[in-house]
Amino acid sequence: MRLELRNVQLIGNELALAWNDGSESFVELGMLRRACPCAACGGEPDVLGHVARPHVSYTDKSFELVGFELIGGYALQPRWADGHSTGIYSFTYLRRLAQHSD
Repeated sequence: MRLELRNVQLIGNELALAWNDGSESFVELGMLRRACPCAACGGEPDVLGHVARPHVSYTDKSFELVGFELIGGYALQPRWADGHSTGIYSFTYLRRLAQHSD
């Protein structure tokens, strides 16, 4: 069965995720932001495969979720109060983050 997200809600400082297999997951917003998979946050590989990880500075607004978009039936793209919105979290990645959030 392909993993699909049925519902997403912000509850306090967590994102509540309801999956098509009937399970639910919760991801704390701080963890979600710090695990951003975009190149600006996580770095990107050079031609030799080495990843230079940039230093990311956070403010209180960095952890304030202002919205999100579902992307192509496979991912979620959060928008943060500090203007950051380039992270695209696949459903598989979100589920993995939620397992570490428990």
